[in-house]
Amino acid sequence: MDPVGLLFYLVAFLIMGGIYAILCLALNVQWGYGGLFNAGIAGFFAVGAYTSALLTAAPAATHLGGYELPVVVGIIAAAVTAGLTGWAVAKICIRLKSDYLAMASIGIAEILRMVIVNEDWLTNGSLGITNIPRPFDGLVQGRAADILFLVFVWLVVGIVYLICNRLYDSPWGRTLRAVRDNEDAARAVGKDVDAFRLQTFVIGAALMGIAGALSAHYFRFLSPEATEPLFITFLVWVMLMMGGSGNNKGAIVGALAVWAIWSLTEILTNRFPAELATRSSYIRMLLIGLLLQVVLQRYRSGLLPERSPGIAFDKDKDKTHG
Repeated sequence: MDPVGLLFYLVAFLIMGGIYAILCLALNVQWGYGGLFNAGIAGFFAVGAYTSALLTAAPAATHLGGYELPVVVGIIAAAVTAGLTGWAVAKICIRLKSDYLAMASIGIAEILRMVIVNEDWLTNGSLGITNIPRPFDGLVQGRAADILFLVFVWLVVGIVYLICNRLYDSPWGRTLRAVRDNEDAARAVGKDVDAFRLQTFVIGAALMGIAGALSAHYFRFLSPEATEPLFITFLVWVMLMMGGSGNNKGAIVGALAVWAIWSLTEILTNRFPAELATRSSYIRMLLIGLLLQVVLQRYRSGLLPERSPGIAFDKDKDKTHG
């Protein structure tokens, strides 16, 4: 591979790595902070992707939308719509225990996917939406546009990371971890556990919507295949488990590590004989599963385990009481 080709392979890798990093940070808020087992990530990703695409794409007779709004407006709308969808889901399911919540969220995600596939007037069904713009379209063209989009994606990753860290260190985050670790004890000291769980689910869903919007703007085309649970829900859970649940840096490291393995195995499986190449996706899933087993055997809490912040200690106040 020539150096220019390698450079733009790296650009494409980091753009998708950044989108997966946002998904991992979102799941970390729900599972790492709040202990909420959301197995319907693909559904909220799809809601965000289609919201931003419909608002920002050019008019088309085959689907709703086509308002040609600015991309930033589309991304904000994606977060709001995915957050509202998360609120509606949470109002129904938030009192369920982990395994039942997982089953319910899978079902709701599949309902959303069926709506996307079958409601042609809304999404153009399996034919998808084309002519989705990117931010700063018109400033640069060609491969330089990919580099500009890479900078934009990682700027969003940085903002999401700072927000997640601020939430983790806040009183809200400490209360949430108390709910996660011992729900009964949190209720006993007067915490509204259901309200905290609902807020957590909505924040995570909104961030998943942002990732979906970025994905739609990156590819400039969106169809139901882009929201397959294998590529969204399954991979994101593996990324978070490998990186370290409860640790935002671990979420980003896990996203990049697993995406690197997934991408490299594609190069490997493309060299297989034709009869094996048709099964390449299953072989890649097997490799990812084996790697996850190895990592979790050696690092049970992930590559970067959760480290709770120390408790602030007022020495002057302590001397007064001493």
